[in-house]
Amino acid sequence: MMISGEILTRITIWTSVAAYVIGCVVFAMSRGRIALDRWTRLAWTIGCAALVAHFASAFHFYHSWSHASAYADTARQTNEVFGIDWGGGLFVNYAVALLWISDVAWWWFAGAGAYRWRSWLVTLVWHAFLVFIIFNGTVVFAHGFGRWLGVVVCLILCLSWVLVIRDRFHSGH
Repeated sequence: MMISGEILTRITIWTSVAAYVIGCVVFAMSRGRIALDRWTRLAWTIGCAALVAHFASAFHFYHSWSHASAYADTARQTNEVFGIDWGGGLFVNYAVALLWISDVAWWWFAGAGAYRWRSWLVTLVWHAFLVFIIFNGTVVFAHGFGRWLGVVVCLILCLSWVLVIRDRFHSGH
């Protein structure tokens, strides 16, 4: 049985989101234990790889590897939701992929504990941006059950990061 392009595209994005959520929950619960941070890094790496697979799937099955087609489709979707015919969100998606790849690569090269030791502002801004993107993709631009699942996902993400921030300020780091 061959998997359809639509199913593959959906599976890869939800795998990306699920892996990121799992990583956030583990990160929040690890309280600085480096052994658990390794699991976070692995989850976020899987999430990043799944995002790249999602992009490849969407470009292959929906846009025949055409940036112009992807831009037009993004503009159409933005117009449906916001009444603005603008495809610039595609560049935001490119930025998310490049930043996530860079973030994961940095973490692998810097070591397992590096996330706990790097600038807190960098970590907070990056993950706030990523949660914002996930909110848009799973709630704002989603429909039906996917939207409700996105709400749950975003609530879990926000709770996880509130716990991380609380622990960070209580520990004095």
